[in-house]
Order: sequence, then C-alpha cells, then structure tokens
Amino acid sequence: MPVALEPTSAPRTPRRRPAPRRAAGRKPVGRAHGLWPYALIAPAVGGMLYLLVYPLVRAVLISFQDFRLRQLISGDAEFVGLRNYRTLLTDPRFWEVVRRTFLFMAVNVVLIMVIATLVALMVERLRRTGRTVVLCSLVLAWAMPVVAATTVFQWLFHSEFGIVNQSLTSLGLASFERYPWFANGTAAFAILVTLIVWQSVPFAAITLYSALTTVPQELYESARLDGAGAGRIFRSVTFPMLRPIFLLVFSLEVIWTFKAFVQIWVMTRGGPGDATTILPVYAVQTALSGQRYDLGSAASMITVVLMSGVLVLYFRQMFRQEDETR
Repeated sequence: MPVALEPTSAPRTPRRRPAPRRAAGRKPVGRAHGLWPYALIAPAVGGMLYLLVYPLVRAVLISFQDFRLRQLISGDAEFVGLRNYRTLLTDPRFWEVVRRTFLFMAVNVVLIMVIATLVALMVERLRRTGRTVVLCSLVLAWAMPVVAATTVFQWLFHSEFGIVNQSLTSLGLASFERYPWFANGTAAFAILVTLIVWQSVPFAAITLYSALTTVPQELYESARLDGAGAGRIFRSVTFPMLRPIFLLVFSLEVIWTFKAFVQIWVMTRGGPGDATTILPVYAVQTALSGQRYDLGSAASMITVVLMSGVLVLYFRQMFRQEDETR
C-alpha cells in the first residue's frame, strides 16, 4: 500500500528585530563633536597662556641670566645660576624694602578689612534708600580708574593749590600753609595708604555685605534672646558663618596691596628717598635705572614667593583653627 507522506513545513526564516528608532532631532555624537567644545575654548586658553604664563616663564629665565641692555638687543644672554639672587639677598637696601613692604601690606590690609566690615554692617542696617545711596557711592568709587584717582589725590595734597592745605589753614593751623606733603616720607606713606584703602574698601564692603544677606535672621534673633550684644553676635554668629568669605577677601586684599605699583609710581616713584619704595617699585627701579633686567626679574620672583608664603601661612592658620573648633 502506498504510504502517505506527511506535508513538510517550509523552513522558517529568522525575523529581524526592528532597528531602534532614533530620537527626532538627535544626531550621533562622534569624535568631531566631542572635540568641538575644546576648539571653542582654545583661543581663550591660548591667549591666557601667552599673556600670563609666558611672561612668568620669561621672567624666571631672565632672573638666572646676565641680562642687561646689551643682552636685550643682541639676545646672547648667559646663564649665571643664582648670582642675581645672591646679589639681592646680600644687599641691605633690599631687606629694608622687604620690611617696608610687609609694613605697608599689614597697615593697608588691617584698615581695609576693619573699615569694610563696619561699612557692610552699616549698610545691612540701613533702609532701602540709604542702602541704595551707599552702595552706588561704593560702586562709583570702585569704578574710578587707578591713575585718575591717584591724580586727584595729588591735587588734594598739592603744596600750593591743594584743598587739604587750604582747609587746614582755614581752621587755624598756620603750619600747614604750603606744606610739602610729598617731601615728607611719613606723610607720603600715609597718603598712599589712604589712597589704597579708599580704592579697596568698596570691593571688600560690597562682597561682605552680599555675604551678610545670606545669614539666617533666626540666628540673630536667638542670640538676642540669649542676651548677646552686637559684639558677641558678630564673634559667635556672623564671623563663623562668613569665615570663607572673610578668608577670600583677605587673600585678595593681600595680593592687591602686595603688588601695588601704579599708585606709588605715579604719585612718588618710591620717594622721597626710599620712604615709599616697596618690592614692585624696587624691581622696576632696579631694572630701569641701571638696565639690570636680571636683578629686576629676580626681585619680582622673590616678591611672588614672599606673597605666596604669606598666603600659605594664613591659610594653614585658618584651617588649623577650623579643625580645632570642630
């Protein structure tokens, strides 16, 4: 008998999974797209390196060379190792300038921080109109160009036509008639301190006032309920809350006063004598007076090292105090 054959099923072809749909408007990110952000910031980074890093590296190299006017023109400077630094460190005038620089920095920074803190606390307690007037005045004083402000101070303390001498004379102080302020070392030093404090307080006061607005009022109310006075509230509430801001402002003011040059150079050029000569002015005087660009660069590098050392010591002290209070 014939055997009936069972129908064989056709071979099944494997189904392909549908390709995942791409989100509308989304393009694949490739290597070119990943490098595009770096290409956008490359000009800014290159400009920063050229304007900041290259001069610093160049100054470091010159400080280790015999680099005078002839080497500036011919370009055949010779490396002399640490000879320029030895010359400076064995110069008594250099150490006198270092001492005056630290005195100048200390006086300015203390006055700036104290006055700026008092101004910020005062602004916080003023009404809206008074606060607006004071803040606008601070911004205008801060925005005044350095050379313009220095020139105004020169006019104020002019020996013959200055308003300061005329005001003091009108008050009966006849000894200040045509008084030569810039011929007296102590007076010139005090005028420069006044100028730099006047220029620096607005930034510090506005920064501290902005930080004061972030302190919760509940802390002040609790402290007053416990019987704390204004001084106790500042020491126990305000300053601990704003310690990082105070540290930031202090660091910026140290840098600002340590490298003050324009005000001194425009007003006194370091005189009379060396009464207002600090390290940046000393470096320029050394480089320009005898075309000793090597000694001027070495003085600049020592200035950077000393300024960095002051900031590092202050940071360590602040961090140590924070660890002890925890």
